[in-house]
Amino acid sequence: MCGIVGYIGKKRALPIVLGGLQRLEYRGYDSVGVLIYDQGKKEVYLEKQPGRINGLMKIIDRSQTGTLGIGHSRWATHGKVNKENSHPHWDCAKKIFVVHNGIIENFQTLKETLFKKGHKFVSQTDTEVVPHLIEELINEGLPYEKAVIKALKTIRGSFALLIFNTDFPDLIVGARLSSPLALGIGKDEFIFASDSTPIAFLTKKIIYLEDGQAVFVNKNGYEIKSFSANTIEAKKGVIDFSAERASKGNFPDFMLKEIFEEPQAVKDTLRGRLLPKIGEVKLGGLESNDGKWKTRNNVLITGCGTAFFAAKIGEYMFEEYAKIPAKADLASELRYCQPKTDSRTLLVAISQSGETADTLAVIKEMKNKGVPAIGIVNVVGSSIARTVDAGIYSHVGPEIAVASTKAFLGQIADLVLLIIFLARPKQMTPETAKKLLRELSRIPGKIEKILAKASLVERLAVKYQRCHDFLFLGRKYSFPVALEGALKLKEIAYVHAEGLAAGETKHGPIALIDKNVVSVAICPKDSVYEKTISNLQEIKARNGKIIAVASKKDKHLEKLVNDVIYVPETIEMLSSLLTTVPLHLFAYYFAKKLGRDVDRPRNLAKSVTVE
Repeated sequence: MCGIVGYIGKKRALPIVLGGLQRLEYRGYDSVGVLIYDQGKKEVYLEKQPGRINGLMKIIDRSQTGTLGIGHSRWATHGKVNKENSHPHWDCAKKIFVVHNGIIENFQTLKETLFKKGHKFVSQTDTEVVPHLIEELINEGLPYEKAVIKALKTIRGSFALLIFNTDFPDLIVGARLSSPLALGIGKDEFIFASDSTPIAFLTKKIIYLEDGQAVFVNKNGYEIKSFSANTIEAKKGVIDFSAERASKGNFPDFMLKEIFEEPQAVKDTLRGRLLPKIGEVKLGGLESNDGKWKTRNNVLITGCGTAFFAAKIGEYMFEEYAKIPAKADLASELRYCQPKTDSRTLLVAISQSGETADTLAVIKEMKNKGVPAIGIVNVVGSSIARTVDAGIYSHVGPEIAVASTKAFLGQIADLVLLIIFLARPKQMTPETAKKLLRELSRIPGKIEKILAKASLVERLAVKYQRCHDFLFLGRKYSFPVALEGALKLKEIAYVHAEGLAAGETKHGPIALIDKNVVSVAICPKDSVYEKTISNLQEIKARNGKIIAVASKKDKHLEKLVNDVIYVPETIEMLSSLLTTVPLHLFAYYFAKKLGRDVDRPRNLAKSVTVE
C-alpha cells in the first residue's frame, strides 16, 4: 500500500521519480505527488493531486532539471482523498518536506503539542506532524541530523519516510520501522523505493533497510544509522530479476501476462530443486539445519488472501502425505488467537511480497513463543524473508497486477517441495516421492496446454458476462481453488462470487440457487469426484447453471452441466496447479468484458503493509 520513490544523483530526477511511481502503481493508491529540487536555482518544485499518476503527468512541468526528487502515491488512511492530504507534506517554513508510508499512531498527541507551540497544519493526515516535529526540534537548538533521529524515536507506529530539507540541498534521509524501504546504489546516484521494482531499472545493487534504521544519502555516498545514532554497516544485495520482467511486453495487461507466465513461474520455482532419481528435493534454505524442521509434530500455516488459500492446500498436503497435524489460519485472525503450540510446533508463513503486515506480525508473535518459522515468499530481501528462521523463495519473478496469479502457483509448488522435504524418509516412501517429483516436473507443460485453449475460456466469459452471482464449489484440494476462483472474480470484476466447500451447499447456500445463479464446480477425477457430482445434481435439479472444470472427458458430466473446461489429468495432490489456471483466465476475460481495470482494481492494494 502506498509507494515511495526518491532520487539523488546527476540525472534529471523528475522522469526517474515519475517512472518509479508508475512501476509502483500495483501497490494501490488514490493520490500522487512529487517534489523536485533544483540545486542551481535553489528552487523547490512541488505538484500533487488526487487521482492517478497519468493525471498528474498532464499538468506537471516537464522542463524541471533538478537532480534531487521525492515522490509518493498515497492510499488514504487519515483524511479524505484530496490535494491537501496528498504527499509531500511540509513544515511551517516550507523547508522540510516528507513522504510517508504507514501509520503514526501517536500523531494526535504530537499534533496537539505542536499546535500549542504555534505550528499550523493544512491537512488531516498523520504524516504532517513529522516535518513540524523536526522543525520544532531544530528550533529548540538541535542540529538537523540529531533532530531527525530524535523525531524518529518520538513517533510511534509503522513508517517508511523520505525527508528533504532545503537547508541541506544535497541530502535525502530515509528511515523505516515496520514498513518497507530500500536503497538502490548506482554510479554516483541513488534511488529509494518501497520495493525493488523501480530500483531494477536503474541498478542491481540494493540495500533493504532494517527496522529502526535511517540512511543519510548525498551524491557522494550514504551512511546508515540506528535510531540510537550508531553507525551501521549494511549488507548489500542484488536484485534477482531483470527490468524487462517488470514490463507488460506484448500483453495488454500485466494480469494476462502473468497468467501466461504461470508455466515458467512453476518451472523457475522448481529449477534445481528436484531430485527424482532418489526421491528427494533440494531446499538450500532448510538443509543447514534440517533436523530442526524434520522433528516437528504440529504445523501452523498462515497467509492472507490468495496466500491463505495456498496455506489451506498445504494443510491437506501435510496431513495426507507428511502425516503431520496441520492447521491453516488467516494471519489477520491468527495474530489475535492463542493457538496451542509446543517445542515441536512449526510455523509456515506465506506471502508474495514478503511485506504483509498481518503475516509479519504472526511470525514475530510466534518467535516470541519459541516457534520457528519457515517463510514462502517471492521477494528476496523482504521483511518476512529477513525475519523467518529459514525460507523458500518462489522465484516467479515480479508480480505487478494487484490480483495474484502466478505467485499462487509458485506457493503451491513450494509447499509440495516442503512436504516432500519434511516427509522423507519417514512418512513418505521413495517411490511416492519419485512419483510426485516426476509428475511435478510435467506440470509446466500441462499448464501450457490449458493456456493454449484460453480462447475457449474467453468465449465462456462472454456467454456469462451478464450474470452477477457466482458460487465456486470444490472439495478437498479443490475447495481452496474454489475460494481462489471466487476471490479473483470479485476483486477484479466487482461481481458477487462466493467460494464454498461443495458439501456445504445443502447446509444453506443451496437456497440461493435459481436460473440466475452460476455455479463453477472444480471437479477433477479425484477421491471425492462422485461426492462433487452429487452436489451438482442437487444444483441442476433446481435449475442452476453450472460450469465445470474437469480433468477427463466425461459424457455423464457433460450432460449434467452447461459448460465444461477440461484440464490435463494429474495426481490429486497437484490438481490445484492445473484447475486454478482456467479460473484465473475466466476472471480476467470476464472483467475485461465489463471494462474493468484488471491490473489496478478499485479499493485494493497489492501489498497490505499496514493493519
